[in-house]
Amino acid sequence: EVQLLESGGGSVQTGGSLKLSCVGSGLTLADYDVGWYRQEAGNQCELVSTIGRYGSTDYYNSAKGRFTISRDNAKTTVFLQMNSLKPEDTAMYYCAAGWPRDWARPNDYNYWGQGTQVTVSS
Repeated sequence: EVQLLESGGGSVQTGGSLKLSCVGSGLTLADYDVGWYRQEAGNQCELVSTIGRYGSTDYYNSAKGRFTISRDNAKTTVFLQMNSLKPEDTAMYYCAAGWPRDWARPNDYNYWGQGTQVTVSS
């Protein structure tokens, strides 16, 4: 059974940092493109950052300049380092793996984790 497991969420104050992790089981995560999405209650999923299976990275919207996506050397885990957090970053964060034709289209990813909650207070 393929599973993605996110961890690292929590509650921080404005300006704080968190490092999210996405670990894959039942699949070789290194073979997949991975995206981090976030979703606030009642809103649509928003793409935050992506890392391709060959190492390319990209950042979307307010993540630019504050977040860093990476893989570990064994490429079993994808990280999202989030710095200078703002209250508007509060959301459930999900990692997704697949070979999307459109990085920003959630349905293009094959596998999703259950999410990890990030709460930023002012």
